[in-house]
This record gives sequence, C-alpha cells and structure tokens, in this order.
Amino acid sequence: MATINLKVNGKKKTVDVDPKTPMLWVLRDHLKLVGTKYGCGIAQCGACTIHLNGNAVRSCQLPAAAAVNKEITTIEGISENVDHPVQKAWLAHDVPQCGYCQAGQIMSAVALLKRKPNPSDEDIDNAMNGNLCRCGTYLRIKAAIKTAAKS
Repeated sequence: MATINLKVNGKKKTVDVDPKTPMLWVLRDHLKLVGTKYGCGIAQCGACTIHLNGNAVRSCQLPAAAAVNKEITTIEGISENVDHPVQKAWLAHDVPQCGYCQAGQIMSAVALLKRKPNPSDEDIDNAMNGNLCRCGTYLRIKAAIKTAAKS
C-alpha cells in the first residue's frame, strides 16, 4: 500500500492503495465515483474512459501511480448539472438505450471536441473507435457529436 495523491474533478484526493491498482477501482471503490463503468477490464470496450490531462484513456488499465500529479476528469466532473453540450446533444438525439456505455462514450466525445471543435466524420470515427455500444446507437452518437460541435 502507498499513499497516492490525485486531482480528480478539480479536487485533491488522497487514497491508500497499491500503486498498481487500476484507476477504475480507485475511482469506484475508494472515491465512490461510480459513473465510470467496468466493461471488459482489458481496455477494449471504452466503458471505463476518463480524461487524464484532457486525453481520453481507459481507466481499467491505468495504474493509480501513473495518475499522480495529473488532472483526472470523470463523467461526474464534466458538468455539475448535466448541461455540457455533449450531454445535451446526447439527450436531444435520444442516444442512451441501456445506458451502460454512455459515460465512456461521452468522455471520448468531449475529449474529441476539445481537440477538434469541428470534427469530420473520419475524426469522429477515429476518436470513438473502441467505444462499444451493445445497443448499436452509433449513428445517434455521431449525430449527437455533430450537434454538440455546433454548440
């Protein structure tokens, strides 16, 4: 065990964990931020996507020690009132079906729009590649990202 100092959603947090513990479990089990979901555990589905210094990363494969002194943003940190343009567009396009993948999808979309405020279809496809949706709402996701880009 080690004391790990983190900055999560703009707030300083300290946890006592094995430095190899994946950030997914630090967030969910130690910090009680359960919006980030466990999907596959091998960084292939995207359900656990968070931002590390503004970049979309898979938290299931990110050791806690690798997040020290970096900005971590979870779905809970995107907006206080679920009013981020991506979240609004998600609702407007009725993207969520079962909802399980949505936090990871939104985190990837937000990171994309920070990098490329007016993404092409190819940019969207590349950024969202690896975010799996069991319900197949990929066309709605793309439409929502385009709507959010206009906001």
